[in-house]
Amino acid sequence: MQSEEFYTTSELAKILGISRVTVFNKIKRGEIRAQKMGRNFVIFKEDLDDLNIDLSNLVSNWLKSKKVIPDKFYCPTSSIFQLRISKMEVLMSNSKKSGELSPLLVSIAGEIGNNSFDHNLGQWPDIPGIFFGYDLEKKEIILADRGVGILKTISKVKPSAKTDREALKIAFTEVISGRKPEARGNGLKYVRKIISKYPISLMFQTGKAKLNLKRENRDIYLETSPDNIKGCLAIINY
Repeated sequence: MQSEEFYTTSELAKILGISRVTVFNKIKRGEIRAQKMGRNFVIFKEDLDDLNIDLSNLVSNWLKSKKVIPDKFYCPTSSIFQLRISKMEVLMSNSKKSGELSPLLVSIAGEIGNNSFDHNLGQWPDIPGIFFGYDLEKKEIILADRGVGILKTISKVKPSAKTDREALKIAFTEVISGRKPEARGNGLKYVRKIISKYPISLMFQTGKAKLNLKRENRDIYLETSPDNIKGCLAIINY
């Protein structure tokens, strides 16, 4: 049974997608703060705030294999997500790197995260909740869920959508009415509108369909990813 306060070296290695030897080497170099407990090392969860974690690798492992993620990146409920995005807003307001983009980034991330909760309510396939992490130094925000994906939610009001690509394009280009809470297409269309005006980029994937948005590209650019992910993945850079 996993402790609520700390990870063992083996548990942390699985979470980070690295070997136990690499964890020990990082402890030895001082990159991971660990405490000796008996004959073994443990890493207290509160000390992970000081750990430089590869968010892309972490979320990829979670989407593909249900690997456990550190509690600080897991939002099991919408209320916890709201608390953590509020914390990000405070940190951004104190960071010169975000500047005037801070409220826009919070708004975009909030829209994407709320979409996950709204459209998977009561029908999470396996793991409820979302992944939410950010690195203000790298200017990156990542959100993901292991939900039903966009195709299933879009096809309820747009039966003509048969593939992930079609559903993803509809979600970012067409205003859809008649659903409560707000239709998925309406919220993501708002995200696209913001990105078209500011130096913010978004990679959004559902299933094998991947969309890239940048201010300089007004057209929707869709491609097929070799990886078929469960649910949705969004990576925001600014």
